[in-house]
Amino acid sequence: MDAKQLYEMLKKVQEPKGYYFNKDMEMTMPLLESLLINKERLGYMACPCRLANGEYEADKDIVCPCTYREDDVKEYGACYCALYVSKEYNEDSGEKEVVPERRPPENILF
Repeated sequence: MDAKQLYEMLKKVQEPKGYYFNKDMEMTMPLLESLLINKERLGYMACPCRLANGEYEADKDIVCPCTYREDDVKEYGACYCALYVSKEYNEDSGEKEVVPERRPPENILF
């Protein structure tokens, strides 16, 4: 599977739920490629914007779409990576807000 195929597959599943891929394809496609690399490397699609521990149980909150996506998109219009966004986020050409990390510090690998 390549990033384009992943895009098409996930788009069909996520858009009916109200989650859209960021229209900035220069950002979206590399994020999808990174998800595929993580899938090959770790066996699961860990968030490409966070450092995975390498153990599914420790990382399950950051398996894409992560546990925090719903609240991030609701509050900021985008997930932490800005891979998934709201329809309004894609339609608004204004400046975007940086989404803060919601993951508890004790779960973050330093």
